Amino acid sequence: MNTTFRGATQQIFVDLDRNRAEVLGVAVQDAFQTMQSFFGSSVAGQFTQFSRVWWVVLQADAKYRINPEDFNKVYVRAKSGAMVPLSALIAVRYVAAPKLLERFNGFPAVKISGNPAAGYSSGQAIAAMEAVARETLPGGFSYAWAGQALQEKESGGTSAIAFVAGLIVVFLLLAAQFEKWTLPIAVVLTVPFAVLGALALTWVRGLENDVYFQVGLVTLVGLSAKNAILVCEVAIEHVRHGMGMREAALEAAGARLRAIVMTSLAFGLGCVPLAIASGPGANSLRAIGTGVIGGILASTFVAIFFAPFFFWLLESLSARFARRKPPAAEERPA
Repeated sequence: MNTTFRGATQQIFVDLDRNRAEVLGVAVQDAFQTMQSFFGSSVAGQFTQFSRVWWVVLQADAKYRINPEDFNKVYVRAKSGAMVPLSALIAVRYVAAPKLLERFNGFPAVKISGNPAAGYSSGQAIAAMEAVARETLPGGFSYAWAGQALQEKESGGTSAIAFVAGLIVVFLLLAAQFEKWTLPIAVVLTVPFAVLGALALTWVRGLENDVYFQVGLVTLVGLSAKNAILVCEVAIEHVRHGMGMREAALEAAGARLRAIVMTSLAFGLGCVPLAIASGPGANSLRAIGTGVIGGILASTFVAIFFAPFFFWLLESLSARFARRKPPAAEERPA
């Protein structure tokens, strides 16, 4: 952790006696302007030369503004025209004050920056900072995030939107492909198994549900839906050729088992280097790889048993509802 705030630095505090300045006929604004010009700087004007604009800046030379005794060398013109020494109007003392005081959102602020310790994610570090701030900050104090932490906080809720949007896109595409509403529902119902598998493996490894893990969840939408599509596609073809729904679901599960296992394991093994990554950026790689591997394992070895069941259940309900639907009234000739 690091901060730009240094509260123990020493500064010179100049206290202007306004009553004495009024008695001596010196305007308070003139006194402050004199100190600003000699010990700080002030812009007197500008001029153009050599096709450039040059600024005219008033400021005392460095050797005449180093020590507090240099205030004795400066004079201020009074309203009467007399020159009054600045030292007769001010009192100088040393105080402890921060050397740099920033402002954030219009309020005096202290900037704190840092990095998470080894083995911890940025989400854990942000949560720890918020917990410490809530416990230790006195009344009237608050905190706000900036930079990368702010972007991470603001993008935390967008992953859920992306996940739901992925489900909707998969559902609509499958509805257009199969020209039915039941089969896409059967496919989408297998996605929660992949999500549970990803959460379980992430919890076992002691990782956090951060933004990188949520990126892996969006990837699992397509991967888990792929396994259910392979089963439902074969099953619906068997039904169209006259096979019963239960037999068609079991036949499709057996026919597509090898293809599902081979493709899923191939992708899962490809994610192993991410799950065991080390070095810079290893936390993000491990979060993505662990989530994807856990989701693939659950989708392959758990959801594969539920995809035929969802197909049989939804198709049976659809057929039963179609039989109960009253036929349309035939038009009688005039």
